[in-house]
Amino acid sequence: MAKPLRLGIAGLGTVGTGLVKIVQRHADLLAARTGRAVVISAVSARSRDKDRGVRLGGYAWEDDPVALAQRDDVDVFVELMGGADGPALTATQAAIAAGKDVVTANKAMLALHGNELASAAEAADLVIRFEAAVAGGIPVVKALSEGLAANEIARIMGVMNGTCNFILTKMEAENLTYDAVFAEADSLGYLEADPTLDVGGIDAGHKLSLLASIAFGTKVDFDAVRLEGIEKITIEDIEQAADMGYRIKLLGVAQMSGRGLEQRMSPCLVPASSPLGQLEGATNMVVLNGDAVGQIVLRGAGAGEGPTASAVMADVMDIARGIRVSTFGQPAASLTQAKTAGSNVPAPYYLRMQLKDKPGALAKIATVLGDSGISIDRMRQYSHSDPTAPVLIVTHKTSRPALGEAIAAMAATGVLAGEPVALRIEEV
Repeated sequence: MAKPLRLGIAGLGTVGTGLVKIVQRHADLLAARTGRAVVISAVSARSRDKDRGVRLGGYAWEDDPVALAQRDDVDVFVELMGGADGPALTATQAAIAAGKDVVTANKAMLALHGNELASAAEAADLVIRFEAAVAGGIPVVKALSEGLAANEIARIMGVMNGTCNFILTKMEAENLTYDAVFAEADSLGYLEADPTLDVGGIDAGHKLSLLASIAFGTKVDFDAVRLEGIEKITIEDIEQAADMGYRIKLLGVAQMSGRGLEQRMSPCLVPASSPLGQLEGATNMVVLNGDAVGQIVLRGAGAGEGPTASAVMADVMDIARGIRVSTFGQPAASLTQAKTAGSNVPAPYYLRMQLKDKPGALAKIATVLGDSGISIDRMRQYSHSDPTAPVLIVTHKTSRPALGEAIAAMAATGVLAGEPVALRIEEV
């Protein structure tokens, strides 16, 4: 049997301790499946004395993750600290400089610095693997970079933040407001320290930018991802969408067209009967469309100790087996800088607005839409007792710029009470 593969693990939070448990529990299984032992040489974390529920006495301890990355008895640096910059980035750079392969779950670091890190690693004949950075336990990175490598990918679509899916499905199931379910998610520990990372779509946007790079052979460009969170979604939106056969999801979409690469993370309506429409709770789902394989649907746990640690270990095992794949599926030097495309692919839209309850109000809105070249598919006005009337409009296919112009023109009609909510209806 080959010599053991020696790990240095930086970060002993939920995922880090989960990884230690796998190594300790499945030592024989890992060796049988990789042809060599996988062992932990040293670990690093902020607190040495914290009880983490795992045995750490047999491992060397480093207070400084950079020192861990530079140890002679470490072959693979496993970065599980998190954070786009700071210690995670510094230690990862140190590991590459010291000739170590890297496994990370850090989507923020790769979304912002992945191009430079991949170039540095590949120049040194090293690999960076990051299955756990996207969709937790779902092997979507491996699916794109290996299993579907012979396909031209047409589109990536998915629910990539379990917290947002938990909030939206809980609102619907229990008829609760956004604020009420947000508070529950916070109490359960589902939200990041900065909740905007979750509900603002930033966390999911990081993941989408990484998948888009693999799928389309482009440099990671998180700044080009159009982000819109779920903060404005009301229980009325959810109920009215359900009334028409749809469910609301925070949906990531990346697709290449003649205009360039479109990347967006925003609330959308999807058919309730579709796989995405049926997705419940904190589960993730990614839908991939390839020219040879057709549509592939991957569903599973998007976070948590076991699923994420499983994904980390899958990358470690590939390295143990001698499988070495470029960070983003092809050599970093061959990745192109994609032209950024807006959301110009036509689609139907859901519009919710409050109109002042006076004669001709609805006619003015219809006229504005018509003047913008937007036709109405369905329109409903719900009963009300307030001086404003809730109105729901579903358009035929139109472009987002045209819809934006129409919404801007509505403000001049004098019949709107508040800003309209516009959600894309996505074909799945």
